[in-house]
Amino acid sequence: MAEIKVPELAESITEGTIARWVKKVGDPVEKGEFIVELETDKVNAEIISEEAGVLTQILAEEGDTVNVGQTIAIVEPAAGGAAPTPAPQAEPAKEEPKAEQPAQPAQPVQPQAQAAPVEETSAGGRIVASPAARRLAREKGIDLAAISPVDPQGRIRVQDVAAHAAQPAAPAQPAQPAQPKSPIATIDDSRVTVERMSRRRQTIAKRLLEVKQNTAMLTTFNEIDMTNVMELRKRKQEQFVKENGIKLGFMSFFTKAVVAALKKYPYVNAQIVGNEIHKFNFYDIGIAVSTEEGLVVPVVRDADRKNFAEIEKEIAELAQKAREKKLALSDLQGGTFTITNGGVFGSLMSTPIINGTQVAILGMHAIVNRPVAINGQVEIRPMMYVALSYDHRIIDGKDSVGFLKTVKELIENPEDLLLNS
Repeated sequence: MAEIKVPELAESITEGTIARWVKKVGDPVEKGEFIVELETDKVNAEIISEEAGVLTQILAEEGDTVNVGQTIAIVEPAAGGAAPTPAPQAEPAKEEPKAEQPAQPAQPVQPQAQAAPVEETSAGGRIVASPAARRLAREKGIDLAAISPVDPQGRIRVQDVAAHAAQPAAPAQPAQPAQPKSPIATIDDSRVTVERMSRRRQTIAKRLLEVKQNTAMLTTFNEIDMTNVMELRKRKQEQFVKENGIKLGFMSFFTKAVVAALKKYPYVNAQIVGNEIHKFNFYDIGIAVSTEEGLVVPVVRDADRKNFAEIEKEIAELAQKAREKKLALSDLQGGTFTITNGGVFGSLMSTPIINGTQVAILGMHAIVNRPVAINGQVEIRPMMYVALSYDHRIIDGKDSVGFLKTVKELIENPEDLLLNS
């Protein structure tokens, strides 16, 4: 018998959510075969079986939160695990008509432990409960809908069932009608769709709120005339593609400009640790990428040591991995500064929220032709608003404005970037 346990993924990850079971109870399993997908705060992990055999038990349902080291399934050798699995499934239908064996009806209860979660969930709406809690509720004849869980996410545990069973019967009855009055439980209207937040969306929401609450965040703005960099890209694009096999985009220019500005203003490339300021002497730039499950920020390592082609290739590779859910935890850790580009979605101006423990983030926006004054004359130029959100606890207005002005000047004079790269 082999136990399938939640593996250690990283020091910062202690739990995950069962996203999808690839195998069902009774299915044959090969050694090294992918059997369940685990969703963590940052990436989805594929858990494999270390032994070949038959999947005989699933101990955590899809949607359940599981901890590192927790056993979530059992795989038994084919000779011992294949035979007993179908036997109890076939027996209930044949044994039901027999009245001579009163003890037999107790046997189908065990195989139903696998199917019960689906039946109870569909009958009770959005009820989520651990297998052990469901089993105890059935034994005690308790309706899961009548239980008030302690878990803020609404998941019912064994402790909730035991506590409910210990309550006196009389006071428990008035409490039951109050349950369906929850806005989510009584929604029957086709005009409203109720959707549970994924683990990753919950993590994003939690961390963004923490940043807002724990930093003195302020945003400063500027605008960049994109004329020169657009003309340079147009002149060099064909040669760049021929030599490097990838297009020359705007992100490499902004990454190089950000690195130059960080060298000039080191407090923007820093972190607050207790009462200390840790200024980084390396430049790992996070590039925000939008995926179906939310925003992720893979990191371009040592961006100061890479040329334009290397940066463009790495950004493209990381974005592809993000959309295919193939990012490793190492791809997401350790960034010192972040760039986010809302312009790809048409955003004209925004105030980006600082990423994690960093102290600043640069927001790029859409390029729009606008009238501007050039040497006393009004001209139509391709303009982009840029925003720098920063932690005012360690970055003063002088540094934040100077940083953004440096980025502006370098983008408006892209030859300077080429000379410095």
